[in-house]
Amino acid sequence: MFKEFKEFAMRGNVVDMAVGIIIGAAFGTIVKSLVDDVIMPPIGLLLGSVDFSDLFVTLKEGATAGPYLTLAAAKEAGAVTLSYGAFFNTIISFLIVAFSVFLLIKGMNSLKRKEKAPAADPTTKECPYCFSTIPVKATKCPNCTSTL
Repeated sequence: MFKEFKEFAMRGNVVDMAVGIIIGAAFGTIVKSLVDDVIMPPIGLLLGSVDFSDLFVTLKEGATAGPYLTLAAAKEAGAVTLSYGAFFNTIISFLIVAFSVFLLIKGMNSLKRKEKAPAADPTTKECPYCFSTIPVKATKCPNCTSTL
């Protein structure tokens, strides 16, 4: 059983998948930072809020009464909140990741198209009777004299 597991784990596609997951996790961290630290502050500034992730609606107040200035303060007080700012951050992150994957796949597809050279028309064919190689335009096999 250990031998079978070792063969499974060392297959190329399993190792490739593991590398993809690790790279994906690192890429997700970069995108989260891009959204939280670069994209959302200007959007939050336009909406009149300093930190966009602190946009929320209090559904039920916690142990200490609101209003709460930040989402962290509301959570600390035990309030039930609808955190639409964090949700919006997540949507923006998803769109960036999806667009990045789209660009990656598009680039890979264009490279594959460039690698494939147009197939040249064949100059020979195989005789169906003696299986020897003959010119495409031949109407009679020179080896077995069969009419093609």
